Amino acid sequence: MSKLIKILSIDGGGIRGIIPAKVLSVIEEKTEKRICQMFDLICGTSTGGILALGLTKPDPNDPTRPHYRAADLINIYLEKGQTIFSRDIWQKIHSLWNVTDEKYDAMGIEDVLVDYFHDALLSQALTDLVIPSYEIENRDPFFFKTRLARDKSHTHDFLMRQVARATSAAPTYFSPCRLVAEHDPNDPSDPNKTKPYWALVDGGVFANNPAMCGFAEALAMYGEDPEFRPDRDVLVVSLGTGQLTRPIPYDSARDWGLAGWAQNILSVIFDGVQDTVDYQLSQLLPSADAPTRRYYRFQTELDMGMDDMDDASKTNLFALQHKADELIAQESKALEKLCQVLKQG
Repeated sequence: MSKLIKILSIDGGGIRGIIPAKVLSVIEEKTEKRICQMFDLICGTSTGGILALGLTKPDPNDPTRPHYRAADLINIYLEKGQTIFSRDIWQKIHSLWNVTDEKYDAMGIEDVLVDYFHDALLSQALTDLVIPSYEIENRDPFFFKTRLARDKSHTHDFLMRQVARATSAAPTYFSPCRLVAEHDPNDPSDPNKTKPYWALVDGGVFANNPAMCGFAEALAMYGEDPEFRPDRDVLVVSLGTGQLTRPIPYDSARDWGLAGWAQNILSVIFDGVQDTVDYQLSQLLPSADAPTRRYYRFQTELDMGMDDMDDASKTNLFALQHKADELIAQESKALEKLCQVLKQG
């Protein structure tokens, strides 16, 4: 197989999505190309899913070109972060300070998603996408895929803003997304005949780092080619939203019980999943100093107090941008090498 299949993966992480957004902006600047023109498949979970959709949304004035540059999407965090993660005193009282209800009213994030995506459809994405979510009634992973949206639009095509809302419905932060399914009365095999809607939460509960989902999708799309060799023909670029470093002291955790763990388990799941996938792909694909590198992971460590997913304060946004700049400087050689590969097409 002569073609190199290039996959971009973007982790979840709420407001920390500003870190991969800045890395992507540098890649576009160095290559003088748009992200969707350089990758065959883009995967994103939660905030990473919003970025993936934004990078591939067509321009309404020219549907062959992307609407947003990566630099434009940084403004989601800088200008809209406090709208997304906003709650008034009534929400605090109604939720008993997040004990009996979600921390945030979903209206804030839904308004932002309408502003950015309007009525663009998943099937219109300029690059193939895989966006994970989780269906809580069927208890199954749920993948939004452009190839399914294009093949069976009556059952798998959704508005981009609906997809973004579903993949970012982080438990305890936002309510689940109720996504009404379309039906085809002429198709007796239509699975949606018995499922009038989907109840979806953040894909981070099982795929906060969706790079392995992208790798598996590449195998599904290209694996029938007898000359296809994943370790040679697949390039994976995985962008993190910051490695957690805040410890959970044993003396505190041993006495927690349900209430204590409920406040902390989500970050444990998200962090553990992203590190597991990083380990798996570093073993499957040539990385680091390999002559032909096929796996890049760009990740930075977060200082204590910077790892909250919903801290949209100006101080924290400034700190996160600083961490992104540090990462870009530290990984300058790897970024240069990657950009050379991407520019070759």
